[in-house]
Amino acid sequence: MKLNKIQPGMMSSILPKRLLLHYSFPTFLTRRTSSSSFTTLGNRHLSSNSSQKREKLVILGTGWGGYSVLKNINKKYYDVIVVSPRNHFLFTPLLASTTVGTLEFRSIIEPVRNTGFRHTDHFHLSEAISVDANEKTLHCQNVLVPEKAYKIKYDKLVIAVGALSNTFGVPGVYEHSSFLKEIADARNIRNRILNNFELALHPGISPEERKRLLHIVIVGGGPTGVEFGAEFYDFLREDVSRLYSEEKDLISVSLIEANKILSSFSEGLQNYAVKKIQSRKQMKLVQSHVTEVHENGVKLSDGTFLPCGLVVWSTGLAPRPFVKNLDFEKNQSGQLITDEKLNVLGDDSKSIYAIGDCANIQGNTLPCTAQVAERQGKYLSTSLECLKTDKEVEPFAFKSMGMLAYVGNYKALTDMPAVQAQGFHSWLLWRSAYLTRLGSWRLRMQVPMDWTKTLLFGRDTSRF
Repeated sequence: MKLNKIQPGMMSSILPKRLLLHYSFPTFLTRRTSSSSFTTLGNRHLSSNSSQKREKLVILGTGWGGYSVLKNINKKYYDVIVVSPRNHFLFTPLLASTTVGTLEFRSIIEPVRNTGFRHTDHFHLSEAISVDANEKTLHCQNVLVPEKAYKIKYDKLVIAVGALSNTFGVPGVYEHSSFLKEIADARNIRNRILNNFELALHPGISPEERKRLLHIVIVGGGPTGVEFGAEFYDFLREDVSRLYSEEKDLISVSLIEANKILSSFSEGLQNYAVKKIQSRKQMKLVQSHVTEVHENGVKLSDGTFLPCGLVVWSTGLAPRPFVKNLDFEKNQSGQLITDEKLNVLGDDSKSIYAIGDCANIQGNTLPCTAQVAERQGKYLSTSLECLKTDKEVEPFAFKSMGMLAYVGNYKALTDMPAVQAQGFHSWLLWRSAYLTRLGSWRLRMQVPMDWTKTLLFGRDTSRF
């Protein structure tokens, strides 16, 4: 049977679904169709009167806050435009797992275009430079061709650009440390670990240099630092001992924290984590400040110099340059201050909102966590719809669902309002909770497959 004799209605019963997407029959124009994506294609032909009813909502950022707004906003009322230097959402709680190959990088990222835009040019791979609140204009710059600057008009603006790691002005951090905020950071750490392992085996390397290359320093005892240390410990115990048997006893990890590790957790859970870390022969806790970072090590506040081959920096948050340059009220941490409905203070038009790590509610300081940002995104989506339907907008209220942290060797911490636990059962809860929170069913399939491959075949140590 020839293809040109087949009627469009017969195609679905003859050709595989993926193949249908390559044919240009009208009935197949709604790729990955849902009611919203079908409207996206049709809206190009809406009358001018219909399009005038929708305001232009511009979202800055594709992190937890911005992505939450994008997924939950009612696009019947708004033309949604997203401006971000990355075109994906990153599931940050599992980022540490990618640094040693427990998970693959693409298993924890979801392309934002999969959410569906009314027009394909409603996503901008760009950075916001400044805002003119009087003219309601956003100044942007393309990340691929930076000299291509342009302006976007908005009716409502959501600032959800997140924050940077705080270096506290310590010399050498930017030049000689690795952060753990983005996929590129995790890939850099993964390659650096493998490079050092291979270099330490090179003929002619002195015992002192070999020991330095195999020493990892983690600065910051928050969840990011502790979970990276936990993932590396699993890698060391399960894979390095098999693949790098000559080096396994030389490898060491120092976790540096001036105060208490996991300070947001209860004291009992903190003590459990400390006990687990200190019981590991090749890991140690160092209570001190880092005053300098060098190419070959770090200097502590007591003058001690720790030679190392990798420094992972995960201490606190600092505002992005875009937020720094905004002429609105900020707190001591450089966060934009908002009212209880997430409106930025100083914007008389009440058209600019700020959520997530870059913002702080006046009189109601919340932790800078993914949970807070995601909840603010959902709240703001509802609020923006209420404005269109003349419903009253209630103040934002947050109630924590609790915290989880992995400490290695199939042990985790659970700190919830009704439950505080640690050990293997908390690890099961940790994995289950994160699996259900992944951004799509594609990721919910990929992550268990990666976990299974790691369990059966070990971690992938390919350098690329």
